[in-house]
Amino acid sequence: MKKLGLLLIIFAVLFLLLSTLFLHVKESENSRPIVIIDYPKEGSKVSGTLIVHGRSFDKDNDTVRIQFKLDNGSWKEIDGFPNWFFEIDTRSYHNGLHTIFVRGFDGKAFSEITKVNFFIENRIEKDVHRWALFVAVANRPDVETKLGNGCLWLAEEMARYFIDNFNYPPEHITILFDDGWIRSKNGEGERLFTLQERENKIKHVIYGPATKERIEREIVGIVDEANRYRDSEVFIWFASHGVGDIKNKLTGGKVLEHSEILTWDGVLSDEELGELLAPLKVEACILIDACYSGGFAEKTIFGLPSLTHSGLPADGRIVITGTSKFSIGYASTTKGPIFTQLWFEGIRAKKADGFKRGLLCVGRLPLLDFFKDGKVSVEEAFYYAKYKLRTQYRSFFWMQPQMNDRYPSSPPFGNVREMFLGG
Repeated sequence: MKKLGLLLIIFAVLFLLLSTLFLHVKESENSRPIVIIDYPKEGSKVSGTLIVHGRSFDKDNDTVRIQFKLDNGSWKEIDGFPNWFFEIDTRSYHNGLHTIFVRGFDGKAFSEITKVNFFIENRIEKDVHRWALFVAVANRPDVETKLGNGCLWLAEEMARYFIDNFNYPPEHITILFDDGWIRSKNGEGERLFTLQERENKIKHVIYGPATKERIEREIVGIVDEANRYRDSEVFIWFASHGVGDIKNKLTGGKVLEHSEILTWDGVLSDEELGELLAPLKVEACILIDACYSGGFAEKTIFGLPSLTHSGLPADGRIVITGTSKFSIGYASTTKGPIFTQLWFEGIRAKKADGFKRGLLCVGRLPLLDFFKDGKVSVEEAFYYAKYKLRTQYRSFFWMQPQMNDRYPSSPPFGNVREMFLGG
């Protein structure tokens, strides 16, 4: 019996030793994840919104959570398998050298910490009080009709013109496009690279995604800054999908409904935009180019008022929409929305000089050269675009762009002056 008891004890000890060894072997079989930062590269110079992105790998096919921090900040966590990205608003940090640290965690072990050094170079302009926001939502995954990358190219074309001709500081210009990425197949394919990674981006212009939260944040920032100066000027442009019933040919189902446009991850109504801009007390031109967008200007069609109110029109502002509240709009996938193309052509080429309002808000040619002054106002460009739609692009005639002109104050006598961007 003593021998049997001794054998049992020896067996138990061996079992415990083997079990411990087995568990140690199993634990040691777990491979640490690997994390790679693809952008920014070591020593990159960045400004505005920085989209940091990379990849993670795990030999055990475990889901990897990415943790990151900037400089001596605290670790933050995001999903990260197999591709990951996060945003840093570099305007919240001082210019100069900074370091991003990234690591992955598979639930059992951390990867090695990967880091990249980069330089923030934000330029600050304090003497020129002009701000522009360009927002384009073209290729949302859940929307069948894609608008391509033309909206981005048009936004950048206008931004460059505003910088060179209207003295808009590039650091006061923000361009928000889709989710902040360029895709293959003119917007319909896979992600290629972020807006900021492109060699032909506009230096010092702020780029980012056209998410609802980001749009709202940029507008609030512009309002706060612009209201500090009496001579401020604000230009806001949206190009997006409108919300309506395409089967309802007469009104698009928008008689008693507010006009709405899509953001990358949501919907923005005319009333919501009106609330965001309600505190703005300076000169502003707001152009919304989307289907069924007339409600933003509180218009239906042929200049008739809407039954709903956006609160967007106000003294000192001109609100323009690329369509009526009842109409669909059209866009080129490589050049952007048709109305904005024509409106901008009228300004850039000075073709709109002298154009005035005609019957039922149509545009008419200047009767004499006497009415031309060598420059083009926001209103002249609007009537030029409407004239072109009526005479040369007749298939787009029923877009019926709308305008609510309360610059410098309310009609019928307060809006006799015209708005010239850039002073």
